[in-house]
Amino acid sequence: MDEIKLYSPRVMIDILDRYGFKFNKRLGQNFIIDGNIIKKIADVAGLDESTGVLEIGPGFGTLTQVLCKKAKKVIAVEVDENLREVHKGTLNYPNLKIIYEDFLKVDVNKLIEEEFQGLDVKIVANLPYYITTPIITKVLEEKYKVSKIVVMVQKEVAQRLNAKAGTKEYGALTLAVQYRADTNIAMIVPNTVFMPRPKVDSAVVELKILPEPKIRVRDERMLFAVIRASFGQRRKTILNGLSKNLNISKDIINESLVYAGIPPGIRGEDLTLEEFGRISDEIVKRVKT
Repeated sequence: MDEIKLYSPRVMIDILDRYGFKFNKRLGQNFIIDGNIIKKIADVAGLDESTGVLEIGPGFGTLTQVLCKKAKKVIAVEVDENLREVHKGTLNYPNLKIIYEDFLKVDVNKLIEEEFQGLDVKIVANLPYYITTPIITKVLEEKYKVSKIVVMVQKEVAQRLNAKAGTKEYGALTLAVQYRADTNIAMIVPNTVFMPRPKVDSAVVELKILPEPKIRVRDERMLFAVIRASFGQRRKTILNGLSKNLNISKDIINESLVYAGIPPGIRGEDLTLEEFGRISDEIVKRVKT
């Protein structure tokens, strides 16, 4: 890879001041200032001339520079219009297109189809903490044609994404991600590599999207309704949690658990994705017959 000019924090501040940019706490803006971390993120993504990158929230654009050098094409989606003039001065790459919109409102499937024809598409992002879950949920639920997602997230969220059954980090988000992807925490990132510095450490998570979901179920919507109901009140047993949060009789729930081989007194946090799949299928058989 050609040598990349990464701005020092002092120079970044000078550039931002020149354009009158102010950090927006509401948007959770924390820009990466460590070149080694940036290059490691690109390495985890595994980019080359066959790759198209969809970057969510380029911020100042330090990561974007590396992505443009390594990938065939980069589309960056930035919600903050105040960065437009900054980008004009710092991100002059012929293979880069920046869209100034809220990512949650973008028709991403259409964008991928129009912009990345014939490319292996990967999502790379330094996600604001407050919007991490909505963005990851959108990416997975809308089934984008991407092979990998590499995201910088709050360390606690990374642990949730990569959690195992029976741990306190394990929850509905864990299962939603692991249903469609193999997960891996690629690195822990100290808060010192950001400007301004957040209060907590972060982590880079690699999500390798599976060609097919990890398990097959009769009704995907029911599977996730069961998962959400099970974690609605973590201290409740699986029988009481499902009975309270699903509009299905307790008798049907109990019978479904018995046929799925799940003790009704167990809690949702102790069940694997496969076990949730069995419960879901048994409920579907009873409410649709």
